[in-house]
Amino acid sequence: MAVVLESLARLSVLVFVVTSMLAMGLNLTVAQILAPLRDLRRVATALLANFVLVPVLAYAILVVIPLSQAQSIGLILLATAAGAPFLPKLVETAKGNLAFGVGLMVLLMVVTVAYVPVVLPLLLPGVEVVPLDIASSLVVLMLIPLAIGLVVKARYSDVADSVQPAVNQTSSTALILLVVLMLVLNFQTVLSVIGTGVILALLLFIVASFAIGWALGGTEVDNRSVMSLGTAQRNVSAALVVGAQNFADPNVLVVLIVGAMLMLVVLLPLGGELGRRTAPSTESPERERMTVED
Repeated sequence: MAVVLESLARLSVLVFVVTSMLAMGLNLTVAQILAPLRDLRRVATALLANFVLVPVLAYAILVVIPLSQAQSIGLILLATAAGAPFLPKLVETAKGNLAFGVGLMVLLMVVTVAYVPVVLPLLLPGVEVVPLDIASSLVVLMLIPLAIGLVVKARYSDVADSVQPAVNQTSSTALILLVVLMLVLNFQTVLSVIGTGVILALLLFIVASFAIGWALGGTEVDNRSVMSLGTAQRNVSAALVVGAQNFADPNVLVVLIVGAMLMLVVLLPLGGELGRRTAPSTESPERERMTVED
């Protein structure tokens, strides 16, 4: 039974990532995604938050909450990997600037592929990271479906508009199934780290990362929610690739799995609360222009 559930979990991850990226592409244009990234100050702030402040935060947490070597490695892996495929769904839940969310995800994902192989060996001596292994999974599962959706949207807009709701519903269903399966399959894993400080350290890491993004997100609520959620939601997929290839101690992967679960548990409701507090009048002029153009 466990084998079947694990297979379903892996399948739900693939379906969620591919369909969510495809749905984003079917709903947006390349110009809409690139427009928010023309703001160099915003881009620089996002890079500062995700690739400087969050790793520093992880080290600070490890000073306050000492963990085992393997558990510390897991937290550092999360801190260095950004650009999660889950971000657009969180942004959608929070009623944030979706185009900025997708653009930020792509930006952070591409930088992660270049950043992790260079920085991680400096932070964790002895670690060897193959950029192609990280890049290949991200490109195949995320960038290609996004590109297909963008092409269909650009050339066959009517088809994109008619198909997008069904693709988006499939993504949401896969996400619900994924959350349930992760809770069922990893319940014992969560129990195994109770009392070790891992859960406290991860919760502090998620909340503080969210606060960093919120503080640096500017004044517009829909952009601020994107920055905060984008900083708090780490790229667990990339971290798992590195962790599985470089570390034999299972506690490294345990931290990544528990971290992934806690991010879902914390950030999904938080995104929903942001969405309820976001009134239509708070939409930025940039987003309003996108709506008119559509």
